[in-house]
Amino acid sequence: MTADPPTPDLHHDPDAHRFSLRLDGHEAELLYSLRSGRMVIDHTGVPEAIGGRGIAATLVKAALDHARRQGWRVVPACSYSAAYVQRHPEYADLVDARS
Repeated sequence: MTADPPTPDLHHDPDAHRFSLRLDGHEAELLYSLRSGRMVIDHTGVPEAIGGRGIAATLVKAALDHARRQGWRVVPACSYSAAYVQRHPEYADLVDARS
C-alpha cells in the first residue's frame, strides 16, 4: 500500500487578492486585481521545488471557480492562466479579453 501524497493547503485572501497554496514547506501564489467587476489574473508563481505537480493549475482553477461564483468576468493576463483557459473550454464563457 502506498501513502497518499500530501494534500495542498489552498487559501484565498480576498483582501490581498491572492490565492496561495502551501506544499512541502513552499508557497505558490496567484495574484489578481479587480477592475470594473472583472478579475484580472496578473501572476501565477510556483517555486521550482514543488513545480510539475499541477499546482499552478489548481490555483487558476480555484480563481476561475471563485470568479464564476462572484459573477465576474476574467482577464487571464498572465501567460499560464491564458494557456489554462485555452486548455479548459468550460471556462471560456468567463473570459473578457479587455484588460
